[in-house]
Amino acid sequence: MSAERSIAIFSPGLLGGSLIKTILQRMPGVEIRVWARREEAAQEVRREMPAVFATTSVAEAVHGASLAILCMPIQHMPEIARQMAACELADDLLVTDVGSVKGSVVETLEPILTQAKAVFIGSHPMAGSQRTGLANASGDLFHRAACLITPTPNTRREHLDRLRAFWMKLGCRVREMTPQAHDHCVARISHLPHAMAVLTTLAALQRDTSVLDSSAGGFRDTTRVAGGDPAMWAGIFLNNKDEVISALEDAAGAMLELVEMLRSMDEEALRRFLAKAKALRDLLPAG
Repeated sequence: MSAERSIAIFSPGLLGGSLIKTILQRMPGVEIRVWARREEAAQEVRREMPAVFATTSVAEAVHGASLAILCMPIQHMPEIARQMAACELADDLLVTDVGSVKGSVVETLEPILTQAKAVFIGSHPMAGSQRTGLANASGDLFHRAACLITPTPNTRREHLDRLRAFWMKLGCRVREMTPQAHDHCVARISHLPHAMAVLTTLAALQRDTSVLDSSAGGFRDTTRVAGGDPAMWAGIFLNNKDEVISALEDAAGAMLELVEMLRSMDEEALRRFLAKAKALRDLLPAG
């Protein structure tokens, strides 16, 4: 049995749509209510998932919900939270999100929702794709994915346990950390790789796209995430700019080291440099 009787999903894109599909599979009997910004998107939900209630009204979506999940780009979350706070909310409403930045999100949303007598705890399931939209949603997107949840000193244990149980029900491996520790971590393992994929794509192609005719799997794999939504990633970078800048500065330093080794034809230093990277990469768990 689930502790949640009714779950409101705010925005049925890739992550929101995948949440809907996973909840339908793993939490039978739980009501799902979906908010979409556009009526066309709400109609798509109704057409693809007839058992799900879909609306463009924030008040209708959150009505009676025990859990609400914000799945839109992080720059739009505060406005939706303010609209939600103005609605009649269930006494036990717990709100979370799936955003890739936690410091600014938690700092902004926690007081808005606390004032409305709701609870906010940040979440970040480390799952996704460069593809977007409900058409690309998957019912197994969260299977064995890490989910980082970010309590604050205001968080009560019973609320944290509820949120942990929800993500585990969806198949996630749950870790707890502060919002600040989260932003440092994901800057290194998510935001920096995305930035480097963008830089690699620009360096390789902006002067001559004809080289693509000779490209193979290495280029495709290295640059895959550069195909992500530019508006969403601009919001992520700006909201975690200090940690992203720090990571990029470290990357720039390593790049300058590599350039100097090549200029000086220092093969021994180059071998050590490459071997160090390989050893660190080999620490990554399989799968």
